[in-house]
Amino acid sequence: MKRLTVVAATAAMVAATLATPVQAEPAAAGSAAQTEYVVLFREGTAAADAQKAIEAAGGSVIKVNTEVGLATVSSANAGFADALRGSAAIEGVARNQSIGSAPDDAKASAAAKKAVTQAAKNQAVEKEGRGGGPFKWGRNVKDEPLADLQWDMKQIHADQAHRFEQGDKGVLVGILDTGVDGSHPDIAPNFDRRLSRNFTVDLPADANGTEIDGSCESDPDGSCTDPNDVDENGHGTHVASSIASPINKLGVSGVAPKVTIVNLRAGQDSGYFFLQPTVDALTYAGDIGVDVVNMSYYVDPWLFNCADNPADSPEERAQQRLYIAATQRAINYAHARGVTVVSAAGNEAIDYTKTNVDSGSPDFAGFPGQAPRDRTIPPSCVSLPSEAEHVISVSATGVSKRKAYYSSYGNHYIDVASPGGDVYDTPGNTRDITKATLAAYPKALAVANGEIDANGDPTVEYVVKDCKGSTCGYYQYLQGTSMASPRAAGVAALIVSRYGKRDHAHGGLTLDPGKVEEILKGTATRTACPNPPAFTYTRILPSGSTVTATHTCEGGPSDNGFYGRGIVDALRAVGR
Repeated sequence: MKRLTVVAATAAMVAATLATPVQAEPAAAGSAAQTEYVVLFREGTAAADAQKAIEAAGGSVIKVNTEVGLATVSSANAGFADALRGSAAIEGVARNQSIGSAPDDAKASAAAKKAVTQAAKNQAVEKEGRGGGPFKWGRNVKDEPLADLQWDMKQIHADQAHRFEQGDKGVLVGILDTGVDGSHPDIAPNFDRRLSRNFTVDLPADANGTEIDGSCESDPDGSCTDPNDVDENGHGTHVASSIASPINKLGVSGVAPKVTIVNLRAGQDSGYFFLQPTVDALTYAGDIGVDVVNMSYYVDPWLFNCADNPADSPEERAQQRLYIAATQRAINYAHARGVTVVSAAGNEAIDYTKTNVDSGSPDFAGFPGQAPRDRTIPPSCVSLPSEAEHVISVSATGVSKRKAYYSSYGNHYIDVASPGGDVYDTPGNTRDITKATLAAYPKALAVANGEIDANGDPTVEYVVKDCKGSTCGYYQYLQGTSMASPRAAGVAALIVSRYGKRDHAHGGLTLDPGKVEEILKGTATRTACPNPPAFTYTRILPSGSTVTATHTCEGGPSDNGFYGRGIVDALRAVGR
């Protein structure tokens, strides 16, 4: 899948920080020759035996995930990888990737840059541009104050589903993202600070010295290691709010407004998500009884991981094979322990089942001289986690229910569709910000980005303020499969709440992920391909120029490349 944030944000959009699970500590000070690696143990190998092999090859274990058999290792031995590959205890070894933080607000977000292929990079700012149509303040006394702006809730009948099921506090939803603002008044009532964890550390630069996070002193909290209730990007907070903002007469409501949110920060402020944090967050989710996890990102640095692509060096091929194996192990671990895994399908506007050209990978320099380049990608290559087994892959729809112009697709790749927003899904094909999706936004980011004035009022049209007495919350419009995935995850959480059984091991409720997926797909609204199936998108940009693109939908009414088994439907899922 991909770093998933095609936002309805302007060129000055806030970088969607994509967190990374527990990140390895930096190499020991003063050891310039030290190199960091990730090492995957052969299945069935004892951790002690693998550690002996690592030490014999000249490595020191920094961190280890024994459930998956993945270790972060430091070594000054230039031949460490080759020496270790000869061990019977080791399945794979590759250089590790560092992580970074959000660029300044004058730049397109790092998440946005990873959300599109190089061929579409000239459109990245436009895809994520906030701006456009009229700014409305809808009110409906029967709903939350901003409910009239939540067309997405109506599309999947979540507002009607709440008559039957609003979610159960005993259902835990893990947000593998850039963090969650647990103090946001429209998240705090459902936020579990005790169970939440930060699995990553922001770092200043990549291996080429390119600034990524910059000085951590510039972060809102002044730290590289954020608390477990902070989101310095905004992406994870939007995702969490979409799933579980409570019905409290403030702002918006989530799809499952009474379930519990657990922050499993796996991505950095910059929007990078790497292997070790992803694996650690998934195994932790399985261990503590999380019921549903949302993963609106791809595992960096490869948009597509290929086992044997001639376009990649032997070292890069080894890295990608390791990423495939380790990620699948972690997903298998979580799935076997009752975790339903939901993932965004990607914002590259390409068919994943066809041969494509990826010009944006590796998107992070793991060693000096490494840089993105054109790579021909056959369908056998996989994006992680969206193409892994046991993962529900979600495409995005606009207000008219058409597949969003940016959403990637593919017959038998897409499992279901869900509203993610499409600011050009308008009668005149011009941009209208209200056709994106609205959810919670950290006040600290709005202040840092100059998006609210001294009185606390928004200065930009993509930020919305709502107050209940003296308590005010801020919200932002975003679009992307990053936004579609959590709305599908919210329906999955309602399903567990409705049909789950008592979880004797962890408390709360539990439901087999296979059953959750069966109900989610079985109750989705069947949506056929457009007629003709080759659909041409037309966008009239704010500059006045026109952009067109044609996407071809394959498959039948009950299962196709645009919608999978259909658009998720909360009412049908829980009201039957």
